[in-house]
Amino acid sequence: MKKTVFLGALTVAGLAAGASAAATLDDVKARGVLNCGVNTGLVGFAAPDADGVWGGFDVAVCRAVAAAVLSDANAVTFVPLTGKTRFTALAAGEIDMLARNTTWTFSRDNDLKFEFVGVNYYDGQGFMVPRELGVSSATELDGATVCIQTGTTTELNLADFFRSNNMSYDPVPIETNPEAQQQYLAGACDVYTTDASGLAATRANFENPGDHVVLPEIVSKEPLGPVVRHGDNEWGDIVRWTLNALISAEELGITSANIGELSGGSNNPEINRILGTEGELGAMIGLDGEWAKRALMVGGNYGEIFEANIGEATPIGLSRGLNAQWKDGGLLYSPPFR
Repeated sequence: MKKTVFLGALTVAGLAAGASAAATLDDVKARGVLNCGVNTGLVGFAAPDADGVWGGFDVAVCRAVAAAVLSDANAVTFVPLTGKTRFTALAAGEIDMLARNTTWTFSRDNDLKFEFVGVNYYDGQGFMVPRELGVSSATELDGATVCIQTGTTTELNLADFFRSNNMSYDPVPIETNPEAQQQYLAGACDVYTTDASGLAATRANFENPGDHVVLPEIVSKEPLGPVVRHGDNEWGDIVRWTLNALISAEELGITSANIGELSGGSNNPEINRILGTEGELGAMIGLDGEWAKRALMVGGNYGEIFEANIGEATPIGLSRGLNAQWKDGGLLYSPPFR
């Protein structure tokens, strides 16, 4: 999801400058719990189950960081945040990191004083409509009512697309994805627009998913990834390289099934460095040698996390696409562990 930057940016930036002065790693260790900001409820990415246990693609990143830092993947307090509240919560220090399908943009990186540690999902904004409308292209939506989440740049992308195609629309502002789902199904809007992955996750939660169509147009670039505050480089490095460990593990063939065997040493030096049997990478970021091993033991490598939560065998049904490893034609790529 995306956030519009208006006059409130200066206030958020000021909060960030103050909060970032603290050493987040020390705070997390002293607290014994990682505070992770997540979506208010997007099945496949971040949502609690019937027992209140959070799961999903973004949640897995939070748990991997908790395992790396605290040796406990369950030592996480999940803080549900809307598009409007997520950045204020991060800036004020209410959360230690944000893993809430958030788009990396210039203004968020610089004006709001946040640091995107990488991309865990390459996405783009799309459109969903009821099949009964008989619409096959977003260029046929002239005069439509459109549900859009407030506190996001979805509005700006939407306005650009309709203007460039000489079309008009009536916006229906909503706060959260569950509210958007309710309004859309109630017929309050003809169209729901958000990241294409979010549309797939939302549709999968419908009683009759086949009654709804995600249109083919993708109208923006949305590189989604975890976010921390500027000014605490050590903490940023920990979150960044935990994500990189998940990505590199898939490329190198480290899986939940063989990590125990590989932890005894292998003939691949990079695998050894990641799993802590060679070198001192952990010490460079204030952690022990097995930090990445613990992170990988939570849900496996990036590919395993993807397939378990949002892959083609799940109700979400997403193909890897741009999120395939670089050697498989995707954009997924980690710097080397050396």
